[in-house]
Amino acid sequence: MDYTKLGFKCGLEVHQQLDTAKLFCACVSVLRSDEPDLIVERKLHPVAGESGEVDVAAKHEAEKNLDFFYQYYKDSNCLVELDEEPPHEINSDALGIALQVALLLNCRIFPITQIMRKTVIDGSNTSGFQRTVLIAHGGYVETASGKVGIETIGLEEDAARIVSNEKGKKIYRLDRLGIPLVEISTSPDIKTPEQAKEVALYIGNVLRSCRVKRGLGTIRQDVNVSIKGGARTEIKGMQDMKIFVKAIENEIGRQSNLIENKKEVVEGVRNVLPDATTEFLRPIPGAARMYPETDLMLLRISRDRINEVKKNLPQLRTDIAEELKREGLDSEMIGILLKENRVDEFRSLLEVLNNPKVVAKSLLIYSKEIAKKFAGSVEDTERISELLNSSLDFILGAVAKKKISEAQIKSAMERIAEGKSFEDAIVFEKEDEGIVEEKILKIINEKPGLNANAYMGLVMKEFKGKIDGKKAMEIIKKYVGQN
Repeated sequence: MDYTKLGFKCGLEVHQQLDTAKLFCACVSVLRSDEPDLIVERKLHPVAGESGEVDVAAKHEAEKNLDFFYQYYKDSNCLVELDEEPPHEINSDALGIALQVALLLNCRIFPITQIMRKTVIDGSNTSGFQRTVLIAHGGYVETASGKVGIETIGLEEDAARIVSNEKGKKIYRLDRLGIPLVEISTSPDIKTPEQAKEVALYIGNVLRSCRVKRGLGTIRQDVNVSIKGGARTEIKGMQDMKIFVKAIENEIGRQSNLIENKKEVVEGVRNVLPDATTEFLRPIPGAARMYPETDLMLLRISRDRINEVKKNLPQLRTDIAEELKREGLDSEMIGILLKENRVDEFRSLLEVLNNPKVVAKSLLIYSKEIAKKFAGSVEDTERISELLNSSLDFILGAVAKKKISEAQIKSAMERIAEGKSFEDAIVFEKEDEGIVEEKILKIINEKPGLNANAYMGLVMKEFKGKIDGKKAMEIIKKYVGQN
């Protein structure tokens, strides 16, 4: 497809929750499933923005004439979320993470910026507006097809979480309202759907390298698409990378069909469906919904603050993965380390025992297997996992000092899970070599036809760390080779 001839224009908007307390109060950013302590009822009305006009999207929502109900929790919500108290000063941790993202995307930071109110009356904000502030601008992402500009990076409040949507009545939960979101908007420089996916994946890599929340609903991606003779369409919910390219292609097809049939292509917000088609949601909101936040001072970001952030920029996950690969770890181990955010633990233990594969296996595999084996409940699993993780420095240190062998690590960890002290866990009796060989031969004869590694697992289970693994394998190979 000739995208240049089509006049294809495309840009992305990415919203990512940050892993901090809320943006304008000290409430925890934790989602709840228990019964609320309080339910508040509200009606919301549109107001004119800074331009003096009421935004078209706000008018659209107001015409629905809905009642809104908000579920409130005394121990994780406050009056700020109910819009009964002015916002507190912006969360410094969240601002710091947003600055990291901005610098990693080559942006220029605004030294002075105005916190704004964005009219939102679909019920997702108790106040009828969302607080948002521009942090940076003028960045870029390098792709195989050239640079794609980063127009702006903002920091804003997440919306309340919808619980029920009945006729004429919406129920929201206030647990999510106010969680900090970093918002990244690209320029409409994207030339193809494939390049759009490349940019989305790179931005995702940058975000996951910083302190952000993980899991379903913590990141939301929107794609803006238009072609010559068509109109800008904002596609919501483009998180699934498996349908990402297809959804953009389908939108091009939708607009092309309307143009060919001499029908008007109307600007609008559409929601992506699982089959990569879209459905209409609402008109595209504009600048008329924005006006200044009157309860907060101008936000000043000093040069010293920016320099401090520059000194502590996180490594990109792709760069960390390459380093771990060079250290000899396979892709599975690397993936687990990154997914569980345990790279720092791994590197710390590597200073104790310079054997990446053994350290990774002890940290990621043995701990889970043993906790699962000895735990009787979820609480037990967490307690044993924490105990085993705290023991690794001692056990791996014992291997480095040749007090125990690498093959005895798992047995030592099992002893600790059983309740032995760290010191007692690394004391192993030595089996007589003649008895060892006799027992190994018996194991092989009882289960003929296995490979050497399978026999090794059976042997180590039998001896529980009382023999050297290298010596055991030599004996196994001697007999397996004869069969």
